[in-house]
Amino acid sequence: MRTNSGVNDYDIRRPTPADAAAIHELVAEHDVEVTGKPDWTLDDIADTLGELDLEHDSWVVRSGGRLLGWGYARRKGTSDNVDVDVQAREPGAAALVWDLVLGRAGDLAREAGHDHAVVDVSVYEQDTVMREAAKERGFAPATSFHRMRTDHAGVRPLSLPGVTVETGAPDGEELLRVAHAVQQEAFAEHFGFVPKRFEEWADEMEASSANDWTQLLLARVHGEPAAMLLGTNHFVPDENCGYVRTLAVRPAFRGRGLGRLLLTRAFEADERRGRAGTILHVDSNNTTPALGLYRSVGMRPVLVIDVWRALVRPTR
Repeated sequence: MRTNSGVNDYDIRRPTPADAAAIHELVAEHDVEVTGKPDWTLDDIADTLGELDLEHDSWVVRSGGRLLGWGYARRKGTSDNVDVDVQAREPGAAALVWDLVLGRAGDLAREAGHDHAVVDVSVYEQDTVMREAAKERGFAPATSFHRMRTDHAGVRPLSLPGVTVETGAPDGEELLRVAHAVQQEAFAEHFGFVPKRFEEWADEMEASSANDWTQLLLARVHGEPAAMLLGTNHFVPDENCGYVRTLAVRPAFRGRGLGRLLLTRAFEADERRGRAGTILHVDSNNTTPALGLYRSVGMRPVLVIDVWRALVRPTR
């Protein structure tokens, strides 16, 4: 599809996996301008393209053979919650991509039987251009995620009486199912949570190039599943750091030090793997006081990503 907007002649089409390098260049250019360094790797972009329904939910915008914009809308399961992203090199392309992804967000909600979409977009705290674009389209800040980091120098893993810790494995489906059940119960009240069946969760993880089931830890208290931690390799290529993708403690077992125990076990394992440190993201409006927990094990905030939210209704 082609469209004219002022002096620009835009070519709008669906992306393919072959566009990953050009999209990564676009995204890295934006990240460097806003945060001082690239925040997405090429593998991150390739994984995202692999997760999307490219025929329906994503677009690239070009002019004169140059990639000017990319965006997508992705519904969480069959819920009304839709994540969108917009990346662009100039305002005209940005406006086009915003219109496309928000229109698709409304359609995705309608297809799932909802009369509106609850749309979330992630914005770096210091990205004034993106903040203004979101505000102009009816978005408002909903929560903030802090990226935390610790650097390793002789980590000592903790232990607790009556607590055992098991490690995951690619062929250990029983343990994976137990860990999934712990995560689903523990995250039920968290921002943006949408329940997932085990198969959906496992397939999503295994589709990621950063997945490593041996970084899964499950804590039991006197034999009962109580907490889980899932680590990945998302920050290995660019930061040489491990990444705690998920830390979950069942409500009945909170306040016993299980989160701290699993974090120190993960830190010690990352150090053994030769990682310089470990990174994670925490919601500042979490139902549990997670920021304090992470500071207590030596983590420090290094980046803030705000989530802006709007209600979008289908256009037809």
